[in-house]
Amino acid sequence: MDKYVITGGIPLVGTVRVSGAKNSALKLMAASLLSSEKTVLHNVPLIRDVLTMGEVLREIGARVTISPDRVEIDPGGELSPTAPYELVRRMRASILVMGPLLARLGRARVAMPGGCNIGPRHINYHLSGLEKLGAKINADHGFINVAARNLTGDIINLEYPSMGATENLIMAASTARGRTVIESAAREPEIIDLAKFLTSMGARINGAGTDTIVIDGVESLSGATHTVIPDRVEAGTFMLAAAVTGGDVEVTGANPLHLEIFTSKIRAIGVDVKEYDHHVRVKGGGEYFSTDIATLPFPGFPTDLQAPVMVLLSLAGGHSIVTENVFENRFSFVEELNRLGACIRTSGHHAVVHGNTRFEGAIVEATDLRAGAALVLAGLCASGVTEVRHIQHIDRGYEDLEFKLKGLGADIERVDTADRISTAVT
Repeated sequence: MDKYVITGGIPLVGTVRVSGAKNSALKLMAASLLSSEKTVLHNVPLIRDVLTMGEVLREIGARVTISPDRVEIDPGGELSPTAPYELVRRMRASILVMGPLLARLGRARVAMPGGCNIGPRHINYHLSGLEKLGAKINADHGFINVAARNLTGDIINLEYPSMGATENLIMAASTARGRTVIESAAREPEIIDLAKFLTSMGARINGAGTDTIVIDGVESLSGATHTVIPDRVEAGTFMLAAAVTGGDVEVTGANPLHLEIFTSKIRAIGVDVKEYDHHVRVKGGGEYFSTDIATLPFPGFPTDLQAPVMVLLSLAGGHSIVTENVFENRFSFVEELNRLGACIRTSGHHAVVHGNTRFEGAIVEATDLRAGAALVLAGLCASGVTEVRHIQHIDRGYEDLEFKLKGLGADIERVDTADRISTAVT
C-alpha cells in the first residue's frame, strides 16, 4: 500500500493551481446518463473517485473516456438499470446514478453505497423525494430498487438540506411531467454547477443556490460540453498548508466566493489572506489565536475542511471548540493526529483542541479522505519525519497532491508507487 514520507518544518512558498471540484465532477458524470448524446466535461480531476465513477457508468452501458482534465461520456447505447455492488461500495457518490437512471429508463437498481467511514449519509432523503415524484421503492439483498412508469412533478420539502438528495432530485425532475419545487434545498456551489450543466442540456431550472429550486420538466435532454468549477476543498487545504508551515502561497483557479466562511474563520485565527477574482494569497507564520468552529451545510463552514483546520487550531494559543453538525463519525482521525503531538479531546459531536502544539513526526494512518489531508498538513509542519499510511483515501479526492506540494518546496515522497493514480488513465 502506498504511503507518504514527509520531512516537515519547511515553509511552503510559491503558486499552486487547484483542480476541478471532485464533488461536482462526479455528479455531472452521473447526470450525463439523462441524455442519449455525448457529453464532454473539462477541468475534471484525475482522481480515484472519477475513475470509479467511470467504471460505474461503463457497467451501466455508457462509453467513457477519461484523460487528464477531460472526460467524454457517450450513453447512447443500451443501458442497464443496475449499478453493481463491487463499484458502488467504494464510493457514496455512486448513489447519484439513481435519479438519472430512473428518469431515463423508468427504473434503477443501485447497491447501498460505501465510501469514507464518516457516519451515515441518510439516503432516505433521496428516496422520500423520489417517492413524491411517483417512484415505487423497495430494497432487497443490499440493493435499492426504484421504478416509475412516469415521474410527475410535485412539491418536495426536504427535512435536511442534503446535497446528494437535492442533486438526485434535480436530475430526476429534469424530465418529469410538470413542475417540481424542492424546498429546503442544498445551496452548495456544486448544486449551481449541476444546474448550469443540466440547463445547457436543455433543462429548465431556476433557483439553484437558494433554498427553493424550481424545475419545469422537459421531454428530453441533449448532450453538452461543460467546464467543472474549481475544488473549494482543495483550495482550502492549500491555504491551510501555507498557514501551518508559516509559508507564502498563491492558490490560483480558486473562487473566493466559495470560501467566504472558511476564509473569515482562518483570518480570525490570525492567517493573512488576500482575495482576488480567481485566486487567493495566504501568508502564515504570525501569532495564531483560538477560535470556535461549527460545521454546517453551505454557506456554513464546510465539514470537509473540519479535519484540516484542526491542525491549524492545534498551533494556536488557547483552547478551541469544534462542533461537527453534518456527519456523526468525523472525529475518527483525532487519535492519529494526537499521535503527532496534538492534544484534542472529543465528546459526542464536539472536539476541544488544546493549542500550542509542537507536532513531531510519527507513523500515522489515514482513516478517510479529509483525515488523510489533515495528517499530511500536520506532517508538513512537524519536526522530523512523518509517515502517512493508507493514502488510497487521499487519492480519492486530491489530484497529484505530492507533486503540487513539492512544487511549493515540501519534502514529501510517495513510496511504493507502482499503482500510482496517474498511470490509470483510460
